[in-house]
Parts: sequence; C-alpha cells; structure tokens
Amino acid sequence: MSETFTSVSQEEASGEASEEAGLGARARLSFDLDADVCVIGAGLAGLSVALEAARLGASVAVLEGRHVGWNASGNQLGTVMPGFALPLAELIERIGFEDARELWTLSKEGAEFVRANATEENMPGICLSEGVLEVSNVDAGDRLISRLQMLNEDFDTEVEGWQADRVRAALRTDRYFHGVHYPKAFQVDGRKYVHGLAALARRAGARIFEDTPVVSIDHSGIRKRIVTPTARLRATHIVLAGNIHLGAPLRRLSETLLPVWRYAGVTAPLGERLHEIVAFKGSVMDSDGIDHFRVVDGDRLMWESPETTWAARPQRFAGAIRRRIRSIFPELGNVGIADMFGGVTGQTVHGMPQIGQLRKGLWVASGFGRQGMNTSAMAGQLIARSILQGDERWKLFSPFELVWAGGATGRVAGQLVGIWGRASSAAAGSLARYRERVRLKDREREARLAAANRAAGSGPRRPAGPRPRPAPASEPAAPGSAEPAAHDHSVSQ
Repeated sequence: MSETFTSVSQEEASGEASEEAGLGARARLSFDLDADVCVIGAGLAGLSVALEAARLGASVAVLEGRHVGWNASGNQLGTVMPGFALPLAELIERIGFEDARELWTLSKEGAEFVRANATEENMPGICLSEGVLEVSNVDAGDRLISRLQMLNEDFDTEVEGWQADRVRAALRTDRYFHGVHYPKAFQVDGRKYVHGLAALARRAGARIFEDTPVVSIDHSGIRKRIVTPTARLRATHIVLAGNIHLGAPLRRLSETLLPVWRYAGVTAPLGERLHEIVAFKGSVMDSDGIDHFRVVDGDRLMWESPETTWAARPQRFAGAIRRRIRSIFPELGNVGIADMFGGVTGQTVHGMPQIGQLRKGLWVASGFGRQGMNTSAMAGQLIARSILQGDERWKLFSPFELVWAGGATGRVAGQLVGIWGRASSAAAGSLARYRERVRLKDREREARLAAANRAAGSGPRRPAGPRPRPAPASEPAAPGSAEPAAHDHSVSQ
C-alpha cells in the first residue's frame, strides 16, 4: 500500500454528498488520508469533538465501524440537563468544593452546546421542549431544601422545589413525593440529534467514514498511524470515542467500562387520557435512576427502565415496560407497546466520564453511561479546544483515573447491584407510601375526634352559676323496721 496520503478524492466527495441526501448512503474510507485529528467513533462524543475541531479550523476524519449513531447515541431519550451520574455531594467530597463547582459549570456549558446546535434550522424536526422533573420515590423534603440551596446559591443553577401535592397534580400517581424541577433543562429527539450533529460536522469540514473499523493504532511519534481494512490514516491527534466498542487495538481501555444495556419503549397512542394523567410535558426521571419517561408524538409515552449487563433483543422487555407503566400509572391500564429500542453504554467504576489525554496526542472521551447528553457535548468542546487552543480544563477530570471494571465478574456484580438497587428502591418506596398512609389515617382520626368534641360542646348551655347538688337518694327500709316518719309541715291543733 502506498505511503502517499491524500487530502480528499472526488469519489469521497460524491459519497459524502449522497450521505447528506439520505442516511442510507454511507462512505467507507478506501484511500490513504492525512488529517490533523482522527476521531474513532461516530456517536455523540466523537461527533461533538469532530464538529468543534472542524469549526476551529482543523482537518478532521471520523472513523466509525458501523454507522452514525447505531448504538446508544441514537437510542436514548434525549434529555439534556446539568450534572453528572456521580451525586453532587459525593463529587464535592471527592475533589473539593471549588473543583466541583468548575466541573458543574462545564456540564452546563455542554448543555448549552446541545441547545445551540439543536435548532429547527439546523435539525428539522428536532422537537426541543423545556423542563426536566426529577422526582423522589421517598419523602425527602428535609434533604431537598439543602440541595436546592446549594444548586441555587453555590452552583448558579435555576431549580425549583416541588412539594408532593404539586408533583402529584402533574403526575397522577402516589409513587412520587417531592420533586426538583429544572426549568432550563430540555429534551430533543435523540435520534435526530445524533444524525443532525453528523450533518453539522460535515458542513464544518469534517469527513465521516462509516463501515470503517480500526484494525490497529500506532500512537508513537508525532504523526500517529491508524490502519483500517481498506486504507491507512495519519493524524497528529487521535481521539478514542468508541465506548466499549474500541475493539482489540484498545481492549485495555474498553475494559475500564462496565457495559450496561438500557431498553426503552414507545406506547401506542393513548389519547386525551394521557394528558390527564401525565400533565408534565418535559422529561421525568426518578431519583433512583430506574424510570425515565416523557410524552412524545402528542399522546404516546416513551419510557426507559430495564437494564442488563448482557446484550438482549429489546423486544424481550416490552412486557417489563408495560408492567412498569401500569405500576406507576394504574389509571392508564394495560398500554400497548408500539416500538422498542435500546443500546449499550459504558459505565465507569467511579461514576464520572473519562475525558483527557492518555499520552501526547492520544485522547479519550468515554464512560458516558448514565451521564446525560451534556457530558458528551462537554467532552467534545474540552478536547477540541485543548488540541487547538491550549485549553487545559480537561485536567479537572484527572482525579477520575481509568479503573478496570472487573471483566465478566464485574458484569455479574453490576447486574446484582442493579437488581439490589431496584429492590431497595421498591422497598423504600413501599415503606414511604405506608408511612404516608399511616400519617393520613392519624390525621383523619384526629379530625374525627376534634369534630366529635366540637359536637359535644355545641348542645344547650346551662345557666351560669354553681351546679345544684343532687338530693340524696332514699334508702330502702330494713326488714321489720318502721317506715320513716313523714315530714309534716302543717300546724298542730
């Protein structure tokens, strides 16, 4: 194979043009190429890197083993909000208050990156809608107050605390108690966003090659070499954004991620009754990370819940989705499931994404399982700006090192932890609802007693003054004794 690296061919240009016209046409890398940045993986993280780097003037090539958004990036609910999978209190404990606040700011910047791109002009039919509601399965009012204060005052995030009655006015179920409303969070059509992101990256100058798996990588030297089945590529920087699918060349990196498959379903049309029962129009997620749902297409529910640490056909979980919806919203009855989908995400042991430079010119952007769309967008900005502008804020992620996820044993342990977490959540929720019923019964009993006391005190009132003493009762005469003499008040003659 020739050592000559070309910039672009007419054949490639025509292939990309045909792909712009329709998602079915895909261009494969079939010639040797030279680029400033090579991104491996055309999911949300990889495409975000490609778009930002191309906008900053770099020549960018994206290599995808299958096709754009084929896995979790194209099969998710599209919720965008600040934060990470690791709870805020644990993040502060791990890295300190100031660094945690900087990371939180970066997560908000990632959300704004998505918002800026997800316009109807850029991505027709993206269907951006506002508001995310995080609901609690237990009565956590006391903890909620301190959390709201921290988010508002220390992390400059607009949030609202919802009491249980307000949550239940928006969601007709007794399963949820308090809620945290993020009015500036939003959601988009996840499938359209990932393909829209690819189109934006192409228009900015990035080249995306699908059906192009990476066979080997030589990351030594200034110019790194990437070998594919049909061509070779040289680049100054390589960004590994392939999640758990980086394959044999980077198996050690893939093994730092626990693969978790999440499954979701879309119901058949439910009509107006859906809006009576689910009045909140944004995304809803519970604080235990079990259920995540929202209304789509006017009168359907999109619902994500089951998860496994092994691959399975999404259709297997249609019954589980149906039962889950019925357990939360029994008034909806036994809904029909019209579509099922799912994908595998890579989850890290420490609960934070893996973002940074492994060695000079070799970057990683992975571990976005349970992180939300904002974090993959943030990773794209951080890495591209570091490569091209010297921005070193990615070093804030340095405390979260690559940790082996345990292989097959880790998968088994992860599944058991997931089952335990769901069972614990269900038990805690049942206990919280039982305590709520007891409190309601106590209040009802106290109200009845109070009403009875008021009723007893509302009869005819006696005249004021001392109460007359009752006359002593007459005692029966003893046998054989004379009758007591009657008192005669007449005058004796």
